Amino acid sequence: MRIGLGGQRVRRVLPAALALTVLVSLAACRPELAAPGAPTNWPSGSSGRWQWQWQLDGPLDLTVEAEVFVLDPVVTTAAQTAELRSLGRRLVCQVHVGSVRPQDPDATRFPPQVRGAVAAHTGRSWLDVRRWDALRPVLADRFRLCRGKGFGAVLLADADGYAQSSGLALEFDDQLQFNRRVAALARSLDLSPGLLGNLGQVAALAPDFDFAVDEECVRLARCDKLLPFVDAGKPVFHVEYTGTLTEFCVTSVGYGFASIRKNRTLDAWRLPCPLP
Repeated sequence: MRIGLGGQRVRRVLPAALALTVLVSLAACRPELAAPGAPTNWPSGSSGRWQWQWQLDGPLDLTVEAEVFVLDPVVTTAAQTAELRSLGRRLVCQVHVGSVRPQDPDATRFPPQVRGAVAAHTGRSWLDVRRWDALRPVLADRFRLCRGKGFGAVLLADADGYAQSSGLALEFDDQLQFNRRVAALARSLDLSPGLLGNLGQVAALAPDFDFAVDEECVRLARCDKLLPFVDAGKPVFHVEYTGTLTEFCVTSVGYGFASIRKNRTLDAWRLPCPLP
């Protein structure tokens, strides 16, 4: 069964011998999953051929037919990650490296002097990324939580405070240095680093990161800014929240992205673009 461009399910029946041949061929082509304790590998020949899921809300659906899962490392249990890994899934934990919420388990570890303005739409306080000595120990422990639960990659969220109303005098170069430091920290803890958004620094940061995640580049007409990842053979995982697959898949898949349609709440529901 596959998903058509309109989101409808289309069933094809293969002769038994042909089906077996297809399954064997797919198994032979599937990149080997990194062992626990090793960073996730992203073979360049597969960069535009991943099916992925991004779920941060609601009961985790372990049955989604996706090879890559982006999840919240705090609420996701070790038992869930173990089950997903047993199915050959690649696991990415999303970590907010440039902000903190009052309800975060480690919120008290961020002193007032490293906090900036509160983002009205998320309730998260921006962090002063120039204070590396203060932020590094907390971020390292966030990454160790990911590693301990079996994640092999980390997605860096809120890594663009310099371009936001952070209440801090952050410059482009301040953010660039911080993001490179965080990527290096992730690698030192055996996690493959990925960049969420921050399109203004993609050209400079693509060499430092292994993959990217983007929201609504088709609707916002800015997909070309992610080409440094594509040109380097690195995967770009892309999501749109509006429109039909017919409307945006041709564009995003044409760029070489792995694309899906999601609700903005990032619950379990998804519609994937067909692979090229």
